[in-house]
Amino acid sequence: MMDGHEVTVVDNFFTGRKRNVEHWIGHENFELINHDVVEPLYIEVDQIYHLASPASPPSYMYNPIKTLKTNTIGTLNMLGLAKRVGARLLLASTSEVYGDPEVHPQTEDYWGHVNPIGPRACYDEGKRVAETMCYAYMKQPPDLITENRASHQDGKAPVSGRKSRGTCGAPGSPSSVLQEGVEVRVARIFNTFGPRMHMNDGRVVSNFILQALQGEPLTVYGSGSQTRAFQYVRTSEIYKVGNSALSPAQPSASTLPQKADPRRHIIPSANTGASSAPSSDLVNGLVALMNSNVSSPVNLGNPEEHTILEFAELIKNLVGSGSEIQFLSEAQDDPQKRKPDIKKAKLMLGWEPVVPLEEGLNKAIHYFRKELEYQANNQYIPKPKPARIKKGRTRHT
Repeated sequence: MMDGHEVTVVDNFFTGRKRNVEHWIGHENFELINHDVVEPLYIEVDQIYHLASPASPPSYMYNPIKTLKTNTIGTLNMLGLAKRVGARLLLASTSEVYGDPEVHPQTEDYWGHVNPIGPRACYDEGKRVAETMCYAYMKQPPDLITENRASHQDGKAPVSGRKSRGTCGAPGSPSSVLQEGVEVRVARIFNTFGPRMHMNDGRVVSNFILQALQGEPLTVYGSGSQTRAFQYVRTSEIYKVGNSALSPAQPSASTLPQKADPRRHIIPSANTGASSAPSSDLVNGLVALMNSNVSSPVNLGNPEEHTILEFAELIKNLVGSGSEIQFLSEAQDDPQKRKPDIKKAKLMLGWEPVVPLEEGLNKAIHYFRKELEYQANNQYIPKPKPARIKKGRTRHT
C-alpha cells in the first residue's frame, strides 16, 4: 500500500483478529472483507496471495475438516477467481509438505515423508493437495483443448465432460476438471514468528515467550533435540497494541507514494495480518516470488538450525526469566529435523533472511509484553445491571 497498490484482505477471523489490521482501516487503498474462502468470491484483482489456513497444530487440529476444506475448496475458489480475472496466484504452502523428513536439509525436489492419516495430516496433506491443484490449473494440455474445441464444433459434448479453455465450471464439477493457464507461484514457508502472533497460538515461539514472561515452566515435548529453523516475518515497526501506536505512526493517505501502475492485490488470510515494509524477511520473500518468473516451488526460511531445547534457553535468557524447563511426552508425528535449503531462493529471487534471530525475538518479546499489558488493563468484568421496576407494579422473582 505504501507503494501505491490497492490491497483487499479477506479473512474469516478463525485464527486472526481485526486488531491485526486496524491501523490500515480507513486508508484509501485498503479494504477488509469478512469472508470465508470456502465460499466463492467475486472481485477484480491482479494478484492473489492465498495465505488462508490455520497454521499452528492446535488450530488446525481443532477442526481438521475445516482445515481440509480451507486448503482444498478454498484453494479451488481462489484458483477459480484467478482464472476468471486473469490474476496471478501465490500459494502459501508450508515446510510441512516434507513431513518428518528423511532428507536434510530439505530441498524443493524432495517429495516428503508424511503420515496421511496422522493428527497433522489435515494440514500436511491439505497443503500438498493445494500445490497439486495449483499445478493442475497451470498446465495447458493442447491435445485436450483441441479435442474439446472440435467436439463443440461438431455439437458433441466435451471429452470426459471437460470444458474447453476459457470456460469455468463450478469447483468440483466435471466441467472444471480442465482448469489450465493460471499463473501460479508456490512458497514453502518454514517456521516463522513475529509481532501479531496470537499469544495462545500454540506454536513454539509464542508458547515459550508467553511462558517465560509469565514465569511459568517452558514446556518442551520430547527430549528437545528436535531441530527447527526460525525466520522473522518482517522488520516493519508499524504496528499497534490496543489503541497506542508503537513507532512510527500510522501512514496516512496524504503520505502515500503514488506509482504509475498500482496493482490490486487480494490477500485471503487467516493469520497475522502483518503489513509489508521496505525491508523484511518472509514478506519480502513472498513479494519477490510473486513478481518473479519462478513457477516451481521455492523454500522460504532461515537455514540457521537450532534444537528446541537451545531455543527455550535462548528465550529464557532474552526475557530474563527464571522459568524452569518442563519435559512432556513427545507429540505424534512431530518432525525431528527441519532446515530449509534456500539455494534456489538466493539464486532465482536474490532473497535470503537478513534479520538475526535474537533481534527478531527481542521484537516479538516486546510485542508480547505490550499485549499482556493491554489485556491486563482492558479486562471486561461484567456487572449485573439494576432491574428497571415501574412504579405501582410488583416485581416477582
